[in-house]
Amino acid sequence: MRAVIVAIGVAFLVSLLATPLAIKVFARLKAGQPIRSNLGLASNEGKKGTPTMGGVVFILATVIAYVAGHLALTTLPDAQIAQVEPTITALVLLGLMVFSGAVGFIDDFLKVRKRHSGGLNKRGKLFGQILVGAIFGVVALYFPSSMTDASGATTNTETVGSSTLSFIRDIPALEIGKIASVIVIILVVMAATNGVNLTDGLDGLATGASVMVLAAYALIAFWQYRHWCADPTYTANPDNYCYAVRDPLEIALIAGAAAGACVGFLWWNTSPARIFMGDTGALGLGGLIAGMAMSTRTILLLPILGGLFVIITMSVVIQIISFRTTGKRVFRMSPLQHHFELAGWSEVNIVVRFWIIAGIGVAIALGLFYSDFLASMG
Repeated sequence: MRAVIVAIGVAFLVSLLATPLAIKVFARLKAGQPIRSNLGLASNEGKKGTPTMGGVVFILATVIAYVAGHLALTTLPDAQIAQVEPTITALVLLGLMVFSGAVGFIDDFLKVRKRHSGGLNKRGKLFGQILVGAIFGVVALYFPSSMTDASGATTNTETVGSSTLSFIRDIPALEIGKIASVIVIILVVMAATNGVNLTDGLDGLATGASVMVLAAYALIAFWQYRHWCADPTYTANPDNYCYAVRDPLEIALIAGAAAGACVGFLWWNTSPARIFMGDTGALGLGGLIAGMAMSTRTILLLPILGGLFVIITMSVVIQIISFRTTGKRVFRMSPLQHHFELAGWSEVNIVVRFWIIAGIGVAIALGLFYSDFLASMG
């Protein structure tokens, strides 16, 4: 627990203190967010030129905090440091965050350079998401951890991902194989990155919602660590229910670090925002959240946990289908938050109410997770 707390604190402080510096640097580089002024959105007023690409700050803060968390692990008693060395789990999770963020960075850079909101074309962004998901999906499924037993023999154990679909844990009846699982991971990465990106339309909205989701994953992963099948002190009692996941303490540490980094960034990103996360931050957070769902074996729980992202994404899908089939729009504008803007809601009211919706989804998901544990314990 100490390592997770250290990671959260370091990430928060680094993000909180580094963001003002990033604001000055990006402003000097004239890396302002291009704003379309013809949409009639009140939230667009006065935002032209606000620095973007702020996601760079909390992505770096998360990586730095991960290193700090591992330094804290080395001070713990030997019985509690089964995961002192960096793992493939960390490589996958941080890799998904950094390289998904890199795809977003290219998009942001092109927007800033061209001085319009076009950025990377849809095919380019889609290719980047698929490539990142495929690379780390393969790593997650084809590189099991190794463990040496009492006789000195080395055995393969858990991979970061699973070839079985999962809800609260793996569902044995839904074994789909490794190739299909890589495809599922790619789809989850695409869904999560686009979901966070579509939610990032008002000051602090996506950042605050991501904090809730990441904090929930930190709790889930730490609970799995405390009831981990690979922990001999826990599984000594055969009646205890355990979680067959890989490196849960790593997952909790990274999720906590990312949540702390986002809180530090939110200080400057909340209304009126002095900096935007841009696609750099939105895609980076989406990639990490997808990795969290995969590594904690809660892929089918993610739509509930990230309920706000699902609702906002579906509003875009519904709008497109309706307009192309009937020529009529269901919403005044999509994504959904802009519909309420045009309906006269203030930006702050929309953000707070959408945060409440995000919190409800997180609460329901955590309730389902814990109730499954209680049911399993009989």
